Amino acid sequence: MTARSIDEPHRASSQLELLFDLTFVVAVAAVTAEFAHHIADGRAVSGLVPFLQVFFAVWWAWMNFTWFASSYDTDDVPYRLLTMVQMAGVLVLAAGVPAAAGHSDYRAVAIGYLVMRAALVVQWLRAGTEDPAGRRTALRYALGISVAQAGWILWLVAAEAGALPSPAQVPCFIALALLELAVPRWAERAGPTTWHPHHIAERYGLFTIILFGESVLAASNAVAGALDEAEVSGRLVAIAGSGLVLLFALWWLYFLIPVGTGLSDRRHLSYRWGYGHYGIFASLAALGAGLDVAVEQTAHDLKASPLAVCYAVAIPAALFVLLLWTIHVPILGTPVLRPAPVLSGAAAILLLPPAAARTGVVTVVASITAICVVMAVLTLIQNGDTSPERGHR
Repeated sequence: MTARSIDEPHRASSQLELLFDLTFVVAVAAVTAEFAHHIADGRAVSGLVPFLQVFFAVWWAWMNFTWFASSYDTDDVPYRLLTMVQMAGVLVLAAGVPAAAGHSDYRAVAIGYLVMRAALVVQWLRAGTEDPAGRRTALRYALGISVAQAGWILWLVAAEAGALPSPAQVPCFIALALLELAVPRWAERAGPTTWHPHHIAERYGLFTIILFGESVLAASNAVAGALDEAEVSGRLVAIAGSGLVLLFALWWLYFLIPVGTGLSDRRHLSYRWGYGHYGIFASLAALGAGLDVAVEQTAHDLKASPLAVCYAVAIPAALFVLLLWTIHVPILGTPVLRPAPVLSGAAAILLLPPAAARTGVVTVVASITAICVVMAVLTLIQNGDTSPERGHR
């Protein structure tokens, strides 16, 4: 296991990486579905913290494997087997999402996370043994991940035993999450890993597509449920169509940005870009839950108010465009997203939900969609290039 080249030509995701991503489809679907239940029951605020906690575990596990594979993907038998162990851990984590989100029971999530992290530690130990040039960095990663994992186990045991009061559980979670985020910065002070910028850009793009797909699936399931109990109505068609066009517009905005070139030119900003995607990914997952509930309310009386349903769509959509602009501006010499349409568009989106009491949820969601479409069109007009990195694929 030796480090791969930073400028390896035609670097693309492997079949194993694509299979790895498929296990996360299950985990993301479980997280999105549970958050949608909280929103529909009028408990969006109480469900937000469990959603963000479980999504952090999903996102961070994916992140760690992705960046490791970009540097050390040997695709031999030991590497494949350890990666498959990580996949099994993802599925265990996904199975524990309902208990974690509904009853604050994180045991299954913790077990799945432990399986994933243990396999990753073995991968780093192997890299430290077989790659002398990157040994110190690899061993630092293995140590840091092990310490963080021990912290998670202590957090869970203390919470289950009642030794950790409920008000202290979230602050402790945040502290452990910050420890996780600090491990790569500390480890790479011994020497940077050789991650490939265009490969990383593609991997993030693929995970973004998974999240878009989950939003489509959530809305599709809501439509199917509505059709089981009601006839097709104009409101149902309008809300489903608006949700689909909204996802198209956000997809277009994301993939207009030449990320690989930016990461190649400004590798030192990769932490800000990579970590910032937690917000982008979580926003897309939350948007899927919001669209699910928005479609469902066309055929059912929900406990959630129309205002809450509209905010469940508006807040994630606004956050997505704001974060997309915020984390990409520093790595690009010439910004693709301009501040005027992004800031004004996000503000307009957040001002729309109060109109739900007068105009209805369908009109508000359609208006949010129209604003995002206008942002995409303005961005296309300003830049004129719809596939800035096609030559690097």
